[in-house]
Amino acid sequence: MSGKRSPQAWPSANRSQWEAPTFGTAARFRVGATALLFAVAAAGNLALMASVLGRRGGRQRPASRLRPLMVSLASADLMMTFVVMPLDAAWNVTVQWYGGDALCKLLSFLKLLAMYASASALVVIGLDRYGAIVRPLRALSARRRNRRMLALAWGLSLLLAAPQLFVFGAVEAGEVGVAFTQCATHATFSVRWQETFYNMFHFSTLYLLPLLVMSCCYGRIMLHIHNTHLRNKGQLRRSGSDGISKARMKTLKMTLVIVLSFVVCWTPYYLLGVWYWFQPDVVHFTPEYVHHGLFLFGNLNTCCDPLIYGFYTPSFRVDVAACCRRGRRKPPTADDDFGLPVARLRKDKERQGRPRSPRGDRDGTGPGVPPTTPSTHACDDMLEL
Repeated sequence: MSGKRSPQAWPSANRSQWEAPTFGTAARFRVGATALLFAVAAAGNLALMASVLGRRGGRQRPASRLRPLMVSLASADLMMTFVVMPLDAAWNVTVQWYGGDALCKLLSFLKLLAMYASASALVVIGLDRYGAIVRPLRALSARRRNRRMLALAWGLSLLLAAPQLFVFGAVEAGEVGVAFTQCATHATFSVRWQETFYNMFHFSTLYLLPLLVMSCCYGRIMLHIHNTHLRNKGQLRRSGSDGISKARMKTLKMTLVIVLSFVVCWTPYYLLGVWYWFQPDVVHFTPEYVHHGLFLFGNLNTCCDPLIYGFYTPSFRVDVAACCRRGRRKPPTADDDFGLPVARLRKDKERQGRPRSPRGDRDGTGPGVPPTTPSTHACDDMLEL
């Protein structure tokens, strides 16, 4: 007797509303766009992880408050990239579900886990920025507090995504006698309101609650900056950031843009979902490409995070440029001496014979002047906050 579980039967009330999906033009566009988003998201988030966790100049980068938070956000994006995107593309190509009951449950669980982890990481980042700007005297315990909040965020994400393992499953759809299997929830809920309640619960905890917390954090930050500006308005000596360091202001802008990208990318998708949960007939008079397009728009968020991080972090761009240069580096030639080109050896000899000023060499690399690399500037890498 085979140990493979046979698909459950779809309730007869849902069979009457069922129409067999097809691999049409909109679905083919979704598969192609998903492949493109996969390439961009994978390259961007892997580069972000390598830049944040890697070494520079053979030395480990100094600890910072924001690094673990960005690693957590990139981890959630990579989970969405390498698990959800490929399986979603394959599912659209095959139309029906061939992965079995266990894989259906696992995919549904990992997809919701990645979405919860991404949203909770943004909440922790917002709380951290609130503490850094509004409560700067508590900076000594910030790293320990961030580690605890991240552990709590991932624990809650696992807990809230766990019901997917019991709700989703492989079910037989369509007319009796037609072999068509789909990964859905229709075999779990006996009445419509139960499924609506389940979806609204996740909508509230996955979108509304994080958005409320982030809005409170950044609203309070903006109010604090405004009040600081008013207090310092009459002073003659005032910093360009009105009492807020440039590095903190730069980090604040970056995290605020990341949150805005989350809102912009996922709001249309959730609004259509809420409309469908309360008005199921909407699926019949909205074009198919709208459903596919809004899902792709939500996946676009996984590509935005590393791009925004790179735009606001010069050291990230330096790391990517250095990696590209290493990839294009030419192999040593016969003119090389122990791996060093002759031109470089001549330049080093000329430097040795050149008199040095008390402040160092004229190119700014002597003992009197530190190397002008991105890591030497206080405001260059915001992750040092």
